[in-house]
Amino acid sequence: MPSSMQAQFLRALLAALCLAGSAAHTRADEIADFYRGKTLSIVVAHEAGTGFDVYARAFARYLGRHIPGQPTAIVQNMPGAGGLNAAAWLYNIAPKDGTTVATIVHAIMLDHQLGEKRGKYEAAKFSYIGNMERSVATCVVTAKSGIGSLDDLMLRETIFGGVSRAGALSQGTLALIHLLGAKIKLVEGYKGSANLRLAMQRGEIDGMCGIPVSTLKTQWRSDMESGQFKVVVQLNEKPRPEIEGAALLDSFAKSDEDRQVFDLIFGALVLGRMYVAPPDIPPARLAALRMAFDAAIADPNFLADAEKSHMEITPQTGAEVQALIERFTAAPAAIVKRARLAIGVDEGK
Repeated sequence: MPSSMQAQFLRALLAALCLAGSAAHTRADEIADFYRGKTLSIVVAHEAGTGFDVYARAFARYLGRHIPGQPTAIVQNMPGAGGLNAAAWLYNIAPKDGTTVATIVHAIMLDHQLGEKRGKYEAAKFSYIGNMERSVATCVVTAKSGIGSLDDLMLRETIFGGVSRAGALSQGTLALIHLLGAKIKLVEGYKGSANLRLAMQRGEIDGMCGIPVSTLKTQWRSDMESGQFKVVVQLNEKPRPEIEGAALLDSFAKSDEDRQVFDLIFGALVLGRMYVAPPDIPPARLAALRMAFDAAIADPNFLADAEKSHMEITPQTGAEVQALIERFTAAPAAIVKRARLAIGVDEGK
């Protein structure tokens, strides 16, 4: 039989476990009570018809189900400046109570390093919920352009489209120009990938950089399968078998410093469909949103829907996204300077 001291210890341990369980149950009840009957706004920082929009609308049907209290999730588009407008709104104006999240292109989070510091926000202070897809980004040209490889881009002048200097849909092209010497003329000012696709179909531009493989397999699928569009460069990650023959940009790095520059410009492309909340939301609600994201992204019904729509789902947790953001925002000054010059940002501004 246990000694009196052992019995007291066991009783104390049991009481502590019951107290901890009760506290956890109370926290869960508080989260459910808060979200019950509320609306969860999912803000898409890009125009309708883009990959961000398609992914968000598919995911919205499941995210609310996995949050205690099951709030109703709605999707709202807030395009402008390549996602900058929505990021600034989310940081400065959106409710900080856990009822608003947004999906924003990764380049916006690095704007203060690689862009022109236009947005009034700090990337490290956002609340990161998770990432739906480790994106692999590409440069795509039209068949009409006559471009068949990266070598052709070094020899012949072509016209590529982009959105804004700090945006992912311009940075890839600028890096090809300034790091490799590609003879590309970049025309910016397009609203997003949907408009760029139309411009390519019309023959208005020859190509573009920064489009994810997942978008090529969904919204742009007919263009790819018909041979109207062709991938000539893969910007990040390991070679993908479905785009065999495309040049891998990292293979052109000549030194460790080159690789660090490439990593800063293109490494964050893996954060292809990340979800972000405002800073300073209550920790318990941030934890609930992260847990709900992880559960929804693994929901068999959601995965079945995603497969039918040819959507790539290669998720990362909120903690993993935050760690990547911290890594990129802590890059050495010399690497940041080279990267800024590579994407055409004027250091004198």
